[in-house]
Amino acid sequence: MLSIRNIVKQYASHRALDDVSMEIEKGAIFGLLGPNGAGKTSLIRIINQITAPDEGEIVFNNERLNPSHIEKIGYLPEERGLYKKMKIGEQMLYLARLKGLAKQDALQRCRYWFEKMEIQGWWDKKVEDLSKGMQQKVQFAATVVHNPQLIILDEPFSGFDPVNAEMIKDEILELNRKGATIIFSTHRMESVEQLCNHIVLINKSRKILDGRISDIRNLYRSNTFSLIYKGTAENAFENPFPPFDLIKNEEAKEGFSQLIIKIKTGFTVNDALTYLIPHMEIRELKEIIPGIQEIFIEKVKEEID
Repeated sequence: MLSIRNIVKQYASHRALDDVSMEIEKGAIFGLLGPNGAGKTSLIRIINQITAPDEGEIVFNNERLNPSHIEKIGYLPEERGLYKKMKIGEQMLYLARLKGLAKQDALQRCRYWFEKMEIQGWWDKKVEDLSKGMQQKVQFAATVVHNPQLIILDEPFSGFDPVNAEMIKDEILELNRKGATIIFSTHRMESVEQLCNHIVLINKSRKILDGRISDIRNLYRSNTFSLIYKGTAENAFENPFPPFDLIKNEEAKEGFSQLIIKIKTGFTVNDALTYLIPHMEIRELKEIIPGIQEIFIEKVKEEID
């Protein structure tokens, strides 16, 4: 759906984006990740045609990005932009009309989303009379009211309590099931794990990681395992050449203890079990695969080093 090709963006002496390319497939929930100042917001603004790249191009549905595509995109910025003195219903209608909906269609779509967000009684309220979380609900509804093909969400859960955050998450998944492609920018890595199927990590204006979450996590597997066991492990380490390195051995709970081991090159987890079973009663074995947050931190540290 969206092909981002060799984008460069320069602000005076600061290069915000340096030869950034990525492909966003139709129907994906795409995580755009990076520390503060990495260049994510600059890229989002270029996609929304708020600013233009200095070099490179973006192709939307096989056409070079142009003003006609604005009506097909919904954008929820991190810094919310509702008019505080305006009534919510009037504001929603205004924003829907800006996205190309006819008046009657806009009214129907606004009423639909007021019900979905459980804000039916807010039509004549002013934005300034609402809490931050309530304002977020209105802004989210305004983002998707015109049924966009591409939805860009920048920190969409900011300001929400857990109940409303879960509601927004469910709505994002439902919009995706109905065909919307979603770009999801956040610092909440647990949300990335739950929602995204593909991520790109940007740091210091350059892309440093790109791929499906499952593939990236597999790439960072380190052959490390956690074992829950009963008994004493001391006898197991009398042999000076075990097929693993011991990372941790500590008492867990209810009479059980935990071993964390890293299998040595040339050995398998079966070799480790064969070595350990005569000395202990193993109740649980689980491979420790790093999550996106651990990978995020590791990659950023690599770039700093």
